[in-house]
Amino acid sequence: MADSKNKPLSGASLIIAAVVLSLANFMVVLDTTIANVAMPTISGFLGVSTTEGTWIITSYAVAEAITIPLTGWLVRQFGEVRLFLVCLSAFVFFSVCCGLSWSLESLVLFRVLQGLAGGPLIPLSSTLMLSVFPKDKSNIALSLWGMMTVVAPIFGPIFGGIISDNWHWGWVFHINVGFGALVMLGSLSVLRGRDGPTTRSKIDMAGLVLLAIFVTSFQLMLDKGRELDWFSSPFITVCAIVAIIALLVLLIWELTDPNPIIDLSVFRSRNWLVSTITLSLMFGIFFGNIVLTPLWLQQQMGYTATWAGLATAPMGILAVITAPIVGRLMPKIDPRWIVTYGMSVLALSFFMRAHFTTQADYLSVATAMFVLGAGIPACMITLTALGISDLPADKVASGAGLQNFLRVLSMAIGSSLTLTYWEHMTKANRSELVASIRPGAEQEMITAATRSGISHDGAIALFSKTVDSQAVMLATNDFYACAVVLMTISIGAVWLVKRPKGPLKPSEHH
Repeated sequence: MADSKNKPLSGASLIIAAVVLSLANFMVVLDTTIANVAMPTISGFLGVSTTEGTWIITSYAVAEAITIPLTGWLVRQFGEVRLFLVCLSAFVFFSVCCGLSWSLESLVLFRVLQGLAGGPLIPLSSTLMLSVFPKDKSNIALSLWGMMTVVAPIFGPIFGGIISDNWHWGWVFHINVGFGALVMLGSLSVLRGRDGPTTRSKIDMAGLVLLAIFVTSFQLMLDKGRELDWFSSPFITVCAIVAIIALLVLLIWELTDPNPIIDLSVFRSRNWLVSTITLSLMFGIFFGNIVLTPLWLQQQMGYTATWAGLATAPMGILAVITAPIVGRLMPKIDPRWIVTYGMSVLALSFFMRAHFTTQADYLSVATAMFVLGAGIPACMITLTALGISDLPADKVASGAGLQNFLRVLSMAIGSSLTLTYWEHMTKANRSELVASIRPGAEQEMITAATRSGISHDGAIALFSKTVDSQAVMLATNDFYACAVVLMTISIGAVWLVKRPKGPLKPSEHH
């Protein structure tokens, strides 16, 4: 996308550009998870339930998903660097607004605007990185970019935990002011004047509106479904009908429009289709796990927000170490084996957690997260590259853009479905546990508790809390058992991809 006359940078300018572009990507991806750990704190402050609080996460992810496919068109209108700086400024401004929110409605509105501004920063940071690095060092550029994409969601819970335990929750969002200022100063010093020629072209407005209607109504259905008992609610039924109609009309419109906002012709590529479905499934489960783990640790295991963040942190260690190794191995090894390894590691980590009990200690949780980190880069970087491996050159940007859109959307869907499943299985397990208690056992436990000095009402509450705790633990185990099965199926699906004819290299259009 960058002007061909722009030469790669070198020396200090290259280092500054690499740092600020990596930091821009880190900042935007960080915001997908930094609110997760702080969500109970924010929900309590705003006087809403934790269930309603998930809007803080999903509204951002959906808004981000809507603007990612628009990036190519916006670059042609305004230029790459100019668009990058405008989106960066808007992102920081709406981050400040998020931190100053006075109600859930205002926070969700600002999160939507923040996501709309942040969406283009993800692909822009990647393509600008490639334009400033020499061709022979493009693998270094993309490994650095990929590493930030993997590491940022891991740092989110840590920062979110420390801030919500020690400061006002608004700093979860105000933290972007510092990152944004550094990125802005660095970008102005080394990236100015690198914009290519711009051309005014018509946007597929009908496609954009249909896309927004589909994503919004689909997400409303997912988020409100568990509150309103799904299709017994007229609101949920209407949302589902609107989503289906909008999707069908969008598909018909995009297939007939001469300049579609989403190029659906990439679906003809088997490699793209299989890789994208597998990547979306993997990210949905991965993100569901990132949302569920801090909630479970805080609500059931007595962790503070900081310790919940620190329990998820070890995932970053092996993710950072293995990301550059994956980049080097991709041209040398059949990429399907790399993905198989990554999926197997994910399945192993989920299998470890499917056997947790209410006595699970910090080390058990941290070890499972540590193992998970070794699999994420192998799946993400390789599947992204495999997806565009047999697309024609003029379809690569479209294929990568649509893949990014589906990956980000799957994170929002994964978050909603995980919490829905978790709550449903908690209720189902509680019913089973209550039904299986031996007659008289409850009275025996209550009598034993009262003898140890606990009041009768306190003993009943303690018994009920014990049953609830076991029901939640079983629900958590059920989620991870399902994740193991889905990961195993994905390993089989990866082998439907045709092996690329030449050596596989990371995509230039993340």
